[in-house]
Amino acid sequence: MNTSFLLRRILPAALVLLLLVGAYLWTTRTKPVSVVLRSVDRGNVESTVVNTRAGTVEACQRTRLSTIMGGRIEYLGVKEGDKVKQGQLLMKLWNDDQKAQQTLAEAQRTTSAQRVKEVCTAAASAGREAERQTSLRAKGYVSEAREDAARSEADTRRAACDTARADVAQAQARINVTKVEQGRMTLYAPFDGIVANIVGELGEYSTPSPPGVPTPPAIDLIDDSCLYINAPMDEIDAPKIKAGLPVRVTLDALPKQPLQGKVRRVAPYVLAVEKQARTVDVEVDFDIPASGGLLVGYSADVEIVLATRANVLRVPTAALIEGSRVMVLNAESGKLEERKVKIGTANWEFTEIVEGLAEAERIVTSLEREGVKVGARATAATANEKSK
Repeated sequence: MNTSFLLRRILPAALVLLLLVGAYLWTTRTKPVSVVLRSVDRGNVESTVVNTRAGTVEACQRTRLSTIMGGRIEYLGVKEGDKVKQGQLLMKLWNDDQKAQQTLAEAQRTTSAQRVKEVCTAAASAGREAERQTSLRAKGYVSEAREDAARSEADTRRAACDTARADVAQAQARINVTKVEQGRMTLYAPFDGIVANIVGELGEYSTPSPPGVPTPPAIDLIDDSCLYINAPMDEIDAPKIKAGLPVRVTLDALPKQPLQGKVRRVAPYVLAVEKQARTVDVEVDFDIPASGGLLVGYSADVEIVLATRANVLRVPTAALIEGSRVMVLNAESGKLEERKVKIGTANWEFTEIVEGLAEAERIVTSLEREGVKVGARATAATANEKSK
């Protein structure tokens, strides 16, 4: 065979083989990863802390009322949800026996008062008689013994008058005692508020809480004109929190009505509700309450703003990789690269970039997508791909 014949037979076959190999490599090569990119921009970055567990809307004044003594409910002047005024009678237990004791004491006071008139009038008359006898004794008309007898009688009558007045005071003290006893059987509103809960019905027996035994209160009264939030914060964050710091409040019941507030108080002690979850209670006052109205007991989340950095370079916090690094797409090579950055103030949404990135540079935010790694070929995702 000559050379030309070999070329005519082998060259076409080699070309076909090369095409097959090229087609295989093309079809089996790794496809570029579609990544979501975001430009580095400028804006505000806040340093914040949030509560570890759900906070609670509390009333500035709330009292759980129970009578000092137990008894049958004779009068129940309110229902759950009623608005009451300070000093209004809410509930009274049967106390006819105490009323009878008061009536008896008042009768004794009346009798004692009449006795005072009688005895003290006689004492005044005896005093005048003693003075008259003294005058007569000075003129020599009566004996010294007669004068002494008159003075002794006046002193005796005066002592009887003082005793009668003491009896009146004693009777009044008995009346006061009966009134105190009756006060143990009644409940009055200590402030304006709303009746949240009532335990017991008319005619039922109401039992006060004995020491060490938790018993539901007879009436739960809430002052809903003043509300605040009590939220547990991690003990690590507690030293950073000071009274007066601004707070953003989010209520589960009113998700479309974010509220503003300020730290009112940081508890001076740590709670160990759970072994590994030690918290410090923080109280937050509302700047302006929600227009829709708040209910005591609503769950709430608070975000306390510790510091604010204005007009700084920032990136989404979710775009950061452990070790203060970000992923960028090299426009020339089309491959993903890592870049070390220096960060400043940060929160769950944004992180300040001090060094390592320039404004308008684009970083990868879809780190969770499969295939996103250093050296991988990548392309910017389309609008439809970003939504996936």
